[in-house]
Amino acid sequence: MRAVRDIESGGPEVLKVTEIDDPSVTGDGVLIEVAAAGINRADVLQRQGNYPVPPDASDVFGLEVSGTVNALGPDVPEEAGLSVGDKVVALLDSGGYAEKVIAPWPQVLPAPEGLDLVEAAALPEVAATVFSNVFMAAAAREGETLLVHGGAGGIGTHAIQVAKALGLTVLATVGSQEKADFVTELGATAIKYKDEDFVERVKELTDGHGADVILDVMGAKYLDPNVKALANNGRITIIGMQGGVKGELNIGRLMNKRGAVIGTTLRSRPLSEKAQIMGAVRQIVWPHVTSGAVRPIMDKTFPLDQVREAHEYFDSGSHIGKVLLTI
Repeated sequence: MRAVRDIESGGPEVLKVTEIDDPSVTGDGVLIEVAAAGINRADVLQRQGNYPVPPDASDVFGLEVSGTVNALGPDVPEEAGLSVGDKVVALLDSGGYAEKVIAPWPQVLPAPEGLDLVEAAALPEVAATVFSNVFMAAAAREGETLLVHGGAGGIGTHAIQVAKALGLTVLATVGSQEKADFVTELGATAIKYKDEDFVERVKELTDGHGADVILDVMGAKYLDPNVKALANNGRITIIGMQGGVKGELNIGRLMNKRGAVIGTTLRSRPLSEKAQIMGAVRQIVWPHVTSGAVRPIMDKTFPLDQVREAHEYFDSGSHIGKVLLTI
């Protein structure tokens, strides 16, 4: 089968499609014939040599796919509710940039009704990331205010929609007027970080209260301003390090606000935690997708053979929503 392996580190030019053996389904695995795969920031970090593949995982890129069930391992239980021919999405440790992939059954969900398979590929990674961080780790509640950094990205556009559907007020930082207009249409109040101090703007928009929950992809660069923008009893959950890995934390300010800083990753979590996350996504998020309150935001699709061009476009930062590979 065709696949894109992690062979050498560097820019998009290191990516190439090669022929490898089809995977063999065993144990609790589900063999999926891939329709589309999402491109994520983690893929870029892995390509650059900064995000190693977990032990025993495939060296093929890709953390999420949509597709059709091709075969089930002997240990997949009836409770999984999966059959050959089902249309599904899957959260992966690796392996998505390929014609076929194996995923543990707890990380496989039915594709939401009303979506075609390419659209559905835009959901598993962002849905798992947003729900596990905003609603599980940070315990966001109806009536609270969520600040989303990178509001026009794949995670940001999904976070805005889910938070609005679950009764939160959403503020989102963006880098251009085009992106500001887009997140406004999704229901967030846009903050153009290049033109205004997001800390002062958050305070202004919340009458001095601050953000109850902050979903942050920047890391070190935003650590201190995030604490300043935080409400009393607020929670910051950090899921990215685009702004560096080491920052200065004013512990006194954090203590005075009785705040919390949470750092998480998704890929390295054990199967039991991923199963819990995906179960919550199916129960709580999927109905909002089916109703149309939450929709996949797709910017552009590329065929697998154009994986280099797809990564170049993703690296440009001009996209709004997800960039996908079609297989």
